[in-house]
Amino acid sequence: MTLDEKISMLAAKNVWEIPSIGRLGIPSLKVTDGPNGARGGDFFDGTTAACFPACVSLAATFDRQLSHQVGRALGQEAITKGAYVLLGPTVCGHRSPLGGRNFEAFSEDPFLSGALAIEYVKGLQNERVAATVKHFLGNEQDTRRFSVNEVISERALREIYLRPFEMVAKQADPWCFMSSYPKINGRHVDAQSKFLTDILRKEWGYEGLVMTDWGAASTIEGVKYGLDLEMPGPPRQRTAEAVQAALKEGRISASDIDQRVLSTLSLLKKVGKFSDRRYAKKEEAIDRPEHRALIRKAGSEGLVLLKNDRNLLPIDIKKSKRIALLGPLANYAAAHGGGSASLNCHYKVSPYDAFSQRLGDSVEIAHSKGAHIFRVYPELEADCTNDNGNPGFSAEYFETPSIEGKPFRVEEFPRGYFTTMMNTYAIGTRSVRFTTNFRPSVAGNHYLSFSGIGPSRLYIDDKLVADQQQSTRDAMAFFLGVQHEIRFQYNFASTKSYRFVIETHPSPPENAELYLMEDQTSIHLGFIPQTEMEQDVLTEAVELARDADLAICFVGNTTQWETEGQDLASMTLPADDSQDRLISSVAAVNRNTIVVSTTGVPFEVPWLDNVTAFVQAWYAGQETGNAILDVLLGEVCPSGKLPISWPKQYEHTGCYGSFGLDSYESREVEYVEGVYVGYRWFDKHWGEDKQARFPFGYGLSYTSFEVRDAKLEGSIKNDATTKVTVTAKVSNTGQWAGAETVQVYLESPAVDGLDRPVKELVGFDKVSLQPSEEKEVRVEFGREGTAYWDEGQGQWKVAKGKAEVLLATSSSPKDVETRLEVNIEADFWFGP
Repeated sequence: MTLDEKISMLAAKNVWEIPSIGRLGIPSLKVTDGPNGARGGDFFDGTTAACFPACVSLAATFDRQLSHQVGRALGQEAITKGAYVLLGPTVCGHRSPLGGRNFEAFSEDPFLSGALAIEYVKGLQNERVAATVKHFLGNEQDTRRFSVNEVISERALREIYLRPFEMVAKQADPWCFMSSYPKINGRHVDAQSKFLTDILRKEWGYEGLVMTDWGAASTIEGVKYGLDLEMPGPPRQRTAEAVQAALKEGRISASDIDQRVLSTLSLLKKVGKFSDRRYAKKEEAIDRPEHRALIRKAGSEGLVLLKNDRNLLPIDIKKSKRIALLGPLANYAAAHGGGSASLNCHYKVSPYDAFSQRLGDSVEIAHSKGAHIFRVYPELEADCTNDNGNPGFSAEYFETPSIEGKPFRVEEFPRGYFTTMMNTYAIGTRSVRFTTNFRPSVAGNHYLSFSGIGPSRLYIDDKLVADQQQSTRDAMAFFLGVQHEIRFQYNFASTKSYRFVIETHPSPPENAELYLMEDQTSIHLGFIPQTEMEQDVLTEAVELARDADLAICFVGNTTQWETEGQDLASMTLPADDSQDRLISSVAAVNRNTIVVSTTGVPFEVPWLDNVTAFVQAWYAGQETGNAILDVLLGEVCPSGKLPISWPKQYEHTGCYGSFGLDSYESREVEYVEGVYVGYRWFDKHWGEDKQARFPFGYGLSYTSFEVRDAKLEGSIKNDATTKVTVTAKVSNTGQWAGAETVQVYLESPAVDGLDRPVKELVGFDKVSLQPSEEKEVRVEFGREGTAYWDEGQGQWKVAKGKAEVLLATSSSPKDVETRLEVNIEADFWFGP
């Protein structure tokens, strides 16, 4: 390869593809988002794809085999989009319940995250599709993530934030890693040798490719520090001129470039682009029955039953002939969160769909939204026709700031939203005209909203009705669906057509913390009919609940509220307490009230004592409605366990006052809680008012279990191959077939002068049992389970003494089934 050819391989050629070199027969390679579905080349409205449960839902199953199966199916999905690299899984921890992207990651616990990610990666790569473990490192908040400096102790880095990545790197051999945006202790990950070279490659022996998050290349020296590939293209940091200059000045070397290019060539070989000639192909929408079944199974097994007074669940259809389905998410399929995890699903099943299809002939079903939770108004879509006579809008792109003459490109959009972001055909756009002809089917003083990334104007029949003179404050949040809108009403007749014309210009570069958002244009035009907006849905819902045998409130977040790009503002359900009022009002008139929540995070539950049952459903994929109904009807016995702690309120968490929106204008956040993340924090404060509402690992069942005859064999020694083996017998003592997860925690010996967590998860095993059936669970752990990071020595240390081994069904001391002991004869150090 010539030097120029090597340099061309240091960055992608466009949004999703690695460059090819025809002269040498080096093919291009396509990548695709994301962790719960292969979206393909279009960020919005692209080829349909299967949507799997979010990783937090998958983590709630505590099922390694299921994670493996989902990974394998995702590999098959990626191939249908002509991609052989999937951008997932996300293994960053849940540091705060306000994390906007928590749903995309597995857990607050590094061991659980690592264990399930290992199987996800193995399953994916069994299809010869590369996994991309992300985001390495410190991507726990989305507020100011492009510029924030995170101050994290070395011990917290090693014990909490690096550990799941280490487990996956060593045990699953992922073919790709993705670096992150934030600075860690003053420098970006790719601007220092510590993380990508010293730890990832040298200490852990990683030999795969490392790519950037989109736009996260911070310096040309990343070529020297182990960053193989800048994404997306065309290059920003690694232009031919910049690389040649860095070579000349000695900031990078020719051997550095060779190493980076070899990583890319090795990836091409692993996925079969050389030997098997797996050519890029046209994207396909293949809706496989076996994927439907897997998504439904994984979704239902991830549901967590948090309360079930009077054994109201499962629903007895014989006693519940009138069921009220209430809440803003009753007829909304909460398949996924927002951002990179969103996709155009093959289909989505809402709870209302599932109930109607399965029970509509035998049960009287009533429905009411009960609350409006719009963060932004839904895009105007119905009754719109573009100038080509097709449904929707037209966008005309101009290369000059003045909107005149002939546009250089015209595209059609199905609804009142467009963006040039991730659109390689729109590069060079300096202004856009976005138009439609709207003929409302119903007259009224309807509600509209309007916003753009850059300065924008909306005309209706040539009359200026909305003028946004300034750029939006947060361009990335806008792109991901969180707009700050101009809202107004407009009186429409149903007998005429209205001409909508929007003129918009790019946001100035200084408004974008991420260069990818520079010179981008986007528009959002929202619409709600007057009758829908002004309807008293709360009163309607209460009346339906009063007359029902069973009232089920479906509440939670939508992609507008829980999304990449913006953290949550509080630990309360949106919007303006409307969902809490709905639940309390319904519970006051119906003693058989069930709450089903779909979020990726915990939230305050002021109504908990007044409802009979509470189910956490997460984002369960395209089969979410069926998965929920399977559990509510008892066709699936709930077996999910919380992969997170559920605080009573945000102020009780360890990171309170040092996360995200607590200091939006700040460019620095300190991880003040150190190693005390999640249940480690609540264990430390056990007995105080700060204990969790629901502990990590908690989940009820329709049946009951007994754990007995626990045994321990082996010892902890300074040998990576020596393991401690814990076994126990689990029996199903109830009347339902079900599954139980036995969790093994370790209480390590005390160390003078060192503050250590009370206990830490070192293993788990899940067994499915018929009534009266008994099986053995088995968990192994080694020296890593009791080691802590000795900052003075820069090594892992195991302290001598007696360690307590706890077999439990949650992290709560109340749920410890038995205790065993293992003796550690002497102090020792190992690694890194």
